[in-house]
Amino acid sequence: MPKIPREVRLDALDFASIIRPGDHIVWGAGPPALVAKLLEQRGRIGPAEVFLAGGRIKPEEADVLSFTSFGAMGNRALAKAGVLRVIPAHLSALNAWFESGVLRADVVLVNLSAPDENGHYSFGLAHDYAPAAMRHARIVIAEVNDQLPWTFCEPPVDPTRLDLIVRTSRRPGQMTADPIGPLEQKIAGHVGRYIDDGTTIQIGIGAIPDAVLAGLGERRDLGVHSGLITDRIADLIQQGIVTNARKPLDTGFTSTAILAGGSRLYAFAHKNPAIRLFTYAHTHSARVLCRLDKFVAINSAVEVDLTGQVNAETASGGYVGGTGGQGDFVRGAMMAARGHSIIALPATARDGAISRIVPVLKDVPVTTPRSDADIVVTEFGAAELRGQPLEERIRRMLAISHPNFRDSLQHEARAV
Repeated sequence: MPKIPREVRLDALDFASIIRPGDHIVWGAGPPALVAKLLEQRGRIGPAEVFLAGGRIKPEEADVLSFTSFGAMGNRALAKAGVLRVIPAHLSALNAWFESGVLRADVVLVNLSAPDENGHYSFGLAHDYAPAAMRHARIVIAEVNDQLPWTFCEPPVDPTRLDLIVRTSRRPGQMTADPIGPLEQKIAGHVGRYIDDGTTIQIGIGAIPDAVLAGLGERRDLGVHSGLITDRIADLIQQGIVTNARKPLDTGFTSTAILAGGSRLYAFAHKNPAIRLFTYAHTHSARVLCRLDKFVAINSAVEVDLTGQVNAETASGGYVGGTGGQGDFVRGAMMAARGHSIIALPATARDGAISRIVPVLKDVPVTTPRSDADIVVTEFGAAELRGQPLEERIRRMLAISHPNFRDSLQHEARAV
């Protein structure tokens, strides 16, 4: 007889009877009601470890609970306060680490959509590493939110792994787009030269990615295989620009791990087979990405040095990002037969006060090594670095740096 999870009211949920001292608690895209209840009751739980992707945790809540993640994305307050432990990790590795026990998962909290007409649950907004963590957990608690979109997921939710269900009805978090200005449009124009009909793209979130997507209106039969998708991807699918028809793998549908948008995206994705959610083991796997042929990966950086090394993790001595999926997508694009990896960033920061093109990375993580450098784009153009010796790389990077910094960069380049 199939296992039937027990339903519990949120106000009756007692984490102190579930979590043992020293337990490892895991969530990805945090189920908001369960996370809030856990934090409320943390004083009665005893010391425990939490591995998370996000969840709006306040630094003062890192007292009984210790927080660990793969970066500061979604956890900047914890990182700034020095109470976030960062594990350098490619996202493609996380599922395997939970399967092998490198990462422990004793109690897993998941965010699920209400079941469809066949009684099947869905991961809704995010697939990430939840299935692997669930398989090895002592107990799995699901927040089933009837306002989440029901999405097609591979693998689907295994109902036999659900122990407790708490039903909620909450509007999912909304991500609003950053305004696109002339700077972003210039960068997007240079990126767009590498995207032609039939290209499969990976792209992130922010004003530059939005500007890139906004400039693709004349393309045809684009594909999407990405760690996340936004409202603008939904727009391109509805406009018939993204069809995934020429994508050699996952043909005919957009592949992603996370929906990172607002009501427009969520409504479009609801029970829509044109969008399918996979775990990081698929969306970020180099073995998968290299099969996409004409694959263009578009990522960003805090700074890039004159030889092509990328720091996408720290700024001013603190974590603002993480390894994340950049390394996975860079390698996958470089391995694809007609692939390109693009790092797109403004040439300066702090209203032009500092250059984001630097002589050499010092005392910061190297997220992408120069051996994996391909194309770097700023508002001043594109530097194609693949296969180029160091001297030529320096010349090309100087050409896309801000004119105010070129002389000093050229002077310092002699020491590189």
